[in-house]
Amino acid sequence: MTQHIGMTPARRAATGARRPAALATGLALATAAVLAAGAPAANAAATGAGTAGGAAGHCDRQDRITVPGAEKQVAACLDDLTTAGTAASGHTDPADWAGLHPAGAVNPVGVPGIQVDGYFPDTSTTNTNHGWNHDSQFVLRLPDRWNGGLVVAGTPGNREQYANDFTISDWALAKGYAYAATDKGNTGIAFHKDGEEPGDAIAEWNRRVTQIAVAAKAVAAQRYGRLPGRTYAAGISNGGYLVRWQLENRPWLYDGGIDWEGTLWRVKGDNLLNYLPAALRAYPEGDAQAMYDAGFARGSEFLWPFHHQVYWDLTQRVYREEIDPDFDGDTQAGTPYCASGTPACDADYDYDARKPYRALRKIALTGRISKPLITIQGTLDTLLPISRSGDVYADMVGGRRAFRYYRITDGTHTDGLYAAHPDRLRPMLPCFRSAFEAMEGWVERRQSPPPSATLPRPAGGDPVNECQLGR
Repeated sequence: MTQHIGMTPARRAATGARRPAALATGLALATAAVLAAGAPAANAAATGAGTAGGAAGHCDRQDRITVPGAEKQVAACLDDLTTAGTAASGHTDPADWAGLHPAGAVNPVGVPGIQVDGYFPDTSTTNTNHGWNHDSQFVLRLPDRWNGGLVVAGTPGNREQYANDFTISDWALAKGYAYAATDKGNTGIAFHKDGEEPGDAIAEWNRRVTQIAVAAKAVAAQRYGRLPGRTYAAGISNGGYLVRWQLENRPWLYDGGIDWEGTLWRVKGDNLLNYLPAALRAYPEGDAQAMYDAGFARGSEFLWPFHHQVYWDLTQRVYREEIDPDFDGDTQAGTPYCASGTPACDADYDYDARKPYRALRKIALTGRISKPLITIQGTLDTLLPISRSGDVYADMVGGRRAFRYYRITDGTHTDGLYAAHPDRLRPMLPCFRSAFEAMEGWVERRQSPPPSATLPRPAGGDPVNECQLGR
């Protein structure tokens, strides 16, 4: 990864860095212009189509859809936009959403409509879906029966654009929302090779979410004859980070957001490059106290072997390479599972001493949200410990009234682990869906959600499909 001393204004815009107020206003005006250009000449009242409840017929106006800014788009009329249908028709990739939901989760089926796959101009080629070998791929789904809303998502981890299909898309479509998702502009464990400077690859994620939000609004207008009346951002893990960033930096595009265990990036203070090295040192030595001191919850010990094997080492190395590539010289993403004391070992990485602040400033969160946000996180999250992540972001948001934070007792980072530990873990998915419904009530009916709280594990019921935020 080549480093440069400065950033041109064009490069600054491309990486999604913070703009002065005047430029932010300009972007808002440009967004409005794009939306107006993307809308059909006749409005809903004149055509009799596009009202809440759907357009005139199955896949109506498919031939009018043009995704603003897209280099490629392929539209398909489908009998079922949910994973039950798209897994069979080839319009999703089950491997992309594997492991993110709990066994036994019940999803809706049978939502007909239009799916548009495509990509925006980009120079990186990590996403191989459809044989395109092209990044900045997206998926748009437009149900025949539309409720007037739009859900926008970025993906968790470094997955591709279908990663939220089971957890978010199916459920949103069944409620009548149009749905849009992006691969964030780079994918896979070598994502850090994208961009010209440290931090550029992650900064692109934010720009790509803004890009798909703007484009999806225009496409909804083309399909239904009017712009969405409400737009929600939603995401898991890295996708949750994107929700936070959008509500802090592009609030005019959204009416609210649901953040499921978002990654916390701060210039100084808590971020994963602070505590993962401590885990990589302490766990092999069996030093439980050092693990607790690093922020890992008491009671999460049974999850440590899996996370050491699968998550901690790889996550530390690839994100450190993105933020601070000079730490290990020409080596790409460090040395896997190196022992503490080995030269340039990520187990000994010291973020506070290295101070890669310039890269972090491109992606850092502030807590200054400007639209309603609901955050949920599990108390046994063992990739992003809640004491070093959700709790900290809640403190950053402070006393803003447009914020709720629900700590889910015994929830962990990946619901796929529930099947192995049903007596110790609680699935997060039903709590995310309850949070989404609470956001709908908050925005659309001015119904204040329950106060922020730590939700105890329920004694009975169906924990895979039920969650009440009020208790």
